[in-house]
Amino acid sequence: MRLRVLNCILQLLITWGLIFEKLRICSMPQFVRFVHDLLPLKKHPDVVVKDLQFGTIPVKLYQPKAPASGLRPGIVFYHGGGGILGSLKTYHGICCNLCKKSDAVVLAVGYRMLPKHRFPVILTDCMVGTMHFLKSLDTYGVDPARVIVCGDSVGGSVATVLCQKFVDRSDLPKIRAQILIYSALQGLNFQSPSHQQNKNIPLLNHNLAFYCWCGYLDISPSWISTVLKGAHLPAEVWEKYRKWLSAENIPDKFKKRGYLPMSREPLNEAAYLETKITLDVVNSPLIADDEVVSRLPEACIVSCEYDILRDDSLLYKKRLEDLGVRVTWHHMEDGFHGVLTTADMSFFYFPCSSRILDAVAHFIKGL
Repeated sequence: MRLRVLNCILQLLITWGLIFEKLRICSMPQFVRFVHDLLPLKKHPDVVVKDLQFGTIPVKLYQPKAPASGLRPGIVFYHGGGGILGSLKTYHGICCNLCKKSDAVVLAVGYRMLPKHRFPVILTDCMVGTMHFLKSLDTYGVDPARVIVCGDSVGGSVATVLCQKFVDRSDLPKIRAQILIYSALQGLNFQSPSHQQNKNIPLLNHNLAFYCWCGYLDISPSWISTVLKGAHLPAEVWEKYRKWLSAENIPDKFKKRGYLPMSREPLNEAAYLETKITLDVVNSPLIADDEVVSRLPEACIVSCEYDILRDDSLLYKKRLEDLGVRVTWHHMEDGFHGVLTTADMSFFYFPCSSRILDAVAHFIKGL
């Protein structure tokens, strides 16, 4: 019941946002973010919070108030929201809890969002903020041997891509670990079991997922039906990445709830020309080369059963493990996409959000 009410509120905000957009008052994403940010921030007496600017990039720094016996772990956090929702303010409670539970310094990186800013702005903003932090760890009392990148949803995608990009950066401290919470890791295959099973599950249903995907990559929504049929990519592309994207890589227990294998339709050349940007590994880090993935730091992956993106986590987990990268995996049987954002809510609080934070904190303390 709580989830349905929460989803109704979200859909109502989106509907009003679309009305305002048609009236040319403001865009839908701007309206929804404005309303979300009206909620007052809760105070956490055990955490010191500072608003900073790294150049033009807004960031929030969270430090435990208790004195440290030595250098602390550092967590660079990228918030989710598909490029249309979420902000430093809406993730304030999550970052406070993460800081307190893990006794770590947390840097939440803000980034420019839709509709004014599309690919690759989110990634470049987060990279700039992260590099600034990595070059000034001593200022914040962070152990350079224990820097972690962390994110949920599109933030998890950013964490994954930056981890891959920083593999060869000898001028920066090495990333110790990556924490990926129900992350978006590929934009090629929309016929997976989780896409079929959870297409109508709140909070991220099929329509909202495609709105975010099309908006960020600047792809026309008219191609959605073509993409769903798998006709947006050539047969040779599907064959090349089948070893990583096929449902055969997903354990059978995740296919029991309403999954039906689908055959792909012949290529639509026009759709391919407009959507092939998804083949770039910065948009689909799941298909990065073995040579890169095999050198990544250990990972903590959190997946949720009732999440349209669940299988991205399962497939990436397998890729990492097959290449010898250590993975700590937590699957939330009662979880749904966006559940982490309820951690600091009252009526809309779901216990699963606390279990995710506890699992992440336990992983960080073990590094």
